[in-house]
Amino acid sequence: MTRKNAAHASRRRRSRAEMWWGYAFIAPTGLGLAIFYLWPVAQTAYFSFTEWGAFGGHTWVGLENYARLFGDPEVGQAVLNTITYTVLGLVGIPLAIVFAALLNRQGLGGVSLYRTAFFLPVVTMPVAVAMLWRWLYNGDYGLVNQVLAVVGIDGPNWIADPATALYALVVVGIWSSVGYNLIIFLAGMQAIPKELYEAASMDGAGRVRQFFSITLPMLSPTAFFISIVSVIGSLQLFDLVFVMTGSGQAARANPAYSRLQTVVQLFYDRAFVTNDRGYAAAIVIGLLLLIAALTAAQFRLQRRWVHYV
Repeated sequence: MTRKNAAHASRRRRSRAEMWWGYAFIAPTGLGLAIFYLWPVAQTAYFSFTEWGAFGGHTWVGLENYARLFGDPEVGQAVLNTITYTVLGLVGIPLAIVFAALLNRQGLGGVSLYRTAFFLPVVTMPVAVAMLWRWLYNGDYGLVNQVLAVVGIDGPNWIADPATALYALVVVGIWSSVGYNLIIFLAGMQAIPKELYEAASMDGAGRVRQFFSITLPMLSPTAFFISIVSVIGSLQLFDLVFVMTGSGQAARANPAYSRLQTVVQLFYDRAFVTNDRGYAAAIVIGLLLLIAALTAAQFRLQRRWVHYV
């Protein structure tokens, strides 16, 4: 074997050893991903083609659950509620950009305090947030109606009124997420080169023009990331609705029940209250496909408005 061939064989052995070491390092994460994420998805997909008995056990029913899914008006209403909540919740993105721009001003004091105040709802347990807002929205003694009464307004029972229930929930969702979005946007703004603002200022551009011509275009990749995360999170809404309205007969006693029920709450109700697990699996697989479709659409549309440097 020539020296050249020996060196080539040595490089191949080293490359193969590095490859196997790479596999060894990612094996724990890959194994956890397969066991705790991929396998449950595959198992749920299989169960969506089955029907479960009252005492366990299941039988194969093919596409019956999916045919029932498309003909169920309760599913349609839950999907409409979830999409409405998701679309309205996107208002929190421009709101977070405005707050981030205000906190990013030069010479502003107490920025750390403001960041903490905005981020506090993010680290608060969703159950605690829901209980707090459930008290605030109470029609008899809630703080919101107490404040409205001072100016002569008789506020409704926000969570029990079909006209206001979903919008009240959107307010809670925005309040809970705006702090996280703000921190991400603030980090994105601070990464924008200062030279761009200096050049624009020399050309006579004011703060408003700089914001729309420099900040927003440079911030578009961050906004794209936030929009993806926000849409996926909103489509999986459950904890706020569950704590604020309950489940089963207690939730159905709420006059605004049909306006508050989300897809995940409907899945929970079918899986753990009525024990219709096969149909519940079909519901959650449908939600998975909806999330995948909307995410794919967002990735396709991002070519028109996201600007990468």
